Amino acid sequence: MTLKKYYTYMLRCTDNSIYTGITNDFNKRMNEHFHAAKEGAKYTKSHTPQKVIAAWESADKSSASKLEYHIKKLAKKEKESLALGAPLKDYLEEKMDTTQYERIKLEEVVEGKYL
Repeated sequence: MTLKKYYTYMLRCTDNSIYTGITNDFNKRMNEHFHAAKEGAKYTKSHTPQKVIAAWESADKSSASKLEYHIKKLAKKEKESLALGAPLKDYLEEKMDTTQYERIKLEEVVEGKYL
């Protein structure tokens, strides 16, 4: 049995808002968001996604969900900083163990049309 990787990701929407979510199948999930599929998030149906701006790999769904929760609690300025490459520890070190998350190169997991 192959272990599934989970990802926590951030999307930039056309209104400049940032959506944060998790998935274990990056391109399937991006397709749902970007094509307003019924399985897509309610938020991205009303805030059209423009591109993927950041993503982190997690060992399991629980870890990915925990990171998603804490990113969603951050101020917009802090989310923008993460999107530009700031380490998670800069904003979340006191809230969780950030060493278990690895920022990924988007080109390695995301189809180019979503970048």
